[in-house]
Amino acid sequence: MTNKLKITFLLGIFMMIFSSNMNAQLKPGELVDGIAAVIGDEIVLESDVNEQMNYAKQQGASETDKCEFLENLISNKLLVYEAKKDTLIENRSAAIKEQANAKYRQLLSQFPDEKTMLTAYKFRNGFEMKNAIEKIDIDQYYGQAKYQRITEKADVTPNEVTDFYNLYKMQLPEVKDEISLAQIMMYPKLTEAHKEDLIKRLKKIKQDIAGGETFESQARIYSEDEGSAANGGLYKNIYKGQMVKPFEAAALNLQENEISDPIESEFGYHIVQLIKKSGKVYDARHILLKATPTDEEIKTAKAKLDSIKGLILEGKMTFKDAAYRFSDDKKTKFNAGIIAGADGSDKIERESIPGSISYELAGLNKGDITIAFEDEDNKRKVVKIIKEEDVIPAHQITLETDYNRIKQMALNKKRNEMIEKFVNAQLPTTFISIDGRYDNCKFKANWKKESIKK
Repeated sequence: MTNKLKITFLLGIFMMIFSSNMNAQLKPGELVDGIAAVIGDEIVLESDVNEQMNYAKQQGASETDKCEFLENLISNKLLVYEAKKDTLIENRSAAIKEQANAKYRQLLSQFPDEKTMLTAYKFRNGFEMKNAIEKIDIDQYYGQAKYQRITEKADVTPNEVTDFYNLYKMQLPEVKDEISLAQIMMYPKLTEAHKEDLIKRLKKIKQDIAGGETFESQARIYSEDEGSAANGGLYKNIYKGQMVKPFEAAALNLQENEISDPIESEFGYHIVQLIKKSGKVYDARHILLKATPTDEEIKTAKAKLDSIKGLILEGKMTFKDAAYRFSDDKKTKFNAGIIAGADGSDKIERESIPGSISYELAGLNKGDITIAFEDEDNKRKVVKIIKEEDVIPAHQITLETDYNRIKQMALNKKRNEMIEKFVNAQLPTTFISIDGRYDNCKFKANWKKESIKK
């Protein structure tokens, strides 16, 4: 396999860096261990290189050349450096900082106290950890933004797809066992008595605040929003359109420091306090009581889904129509209920299916539908039925069976070439320093600027 193609298929150079969640999450027990490279005023840490290599191994990469991974990360940092100078890319530093604070509070909610969390993540203090989270999110935002700006006009014709396949078909990977699934998902409906209880509790909290309790203290005690409860329910620098509509409508119809009556959203029931508003940005606090269904409410939802399944099996409606009419999952209801795979297609590697779903699919054949079962979606209890739309055995990629997959590979290759061209154009005017431990690396781009030194 040629070096260029090897990098292209090593999870797709920049696509791996931008789309993986690995760098968007801090992991307990890991510690930054030195600088591998400096690009402009951006740095690549040695631990970044090791993490990318480990991730690639987990995804099945057979070759993991450390020099290649460093080069990928340097390229990414150069994009970040250039993106921050690009006036057409929105500066979202304030929003990202608040997002980092929210992530910090969410992580904190998983530990008994802050000291335990900081010890687990090997940070000396909260300020240092928040800065680390913020830096990760900023890199991800600016890297993606610049990548999209450079490659937004990339496209491939059918002839280019065919040429790509003919050139590389002997090197294309085998497709693992795959399955195509469609689902109908429902949030169990709360009974009126359950709703009234939540509303009554929020009214009592609001009454206590009017009687002298602070909103912040009540949020810390009662709010079930892991992202804001520890901070007194506060969200800062909220842009219009960022929050769910009921929350935003309530907040923006308040005067500063005024508190709303209880409102309902997809997450549960809230009271909201507007702190301040300036143009399209505002600060607000809220107290959330989640709409967590009871066992009886879950049982009722399962019965409804099983009855819908019965109508489908009797031919009175199609699964597609039922998904559109009844599913609460916005990601799939308008697409016949089809669950997208990791690459955006309708195919999912069988081994990547969560255990809770694999259990329900056991013994089913193509066209079969599971019984209604309980699951979780973004930490919310849901009920589902899933249809096994298709089963695709492991096979070698061909144009006949995998045209869209090959098209995406060809498109990724073209995008990578556009990025390489951009990067090479910036090299002469960008400060770059690479640690001596990488002196023996043979990079594709002239990062060491050897010709300039001579």
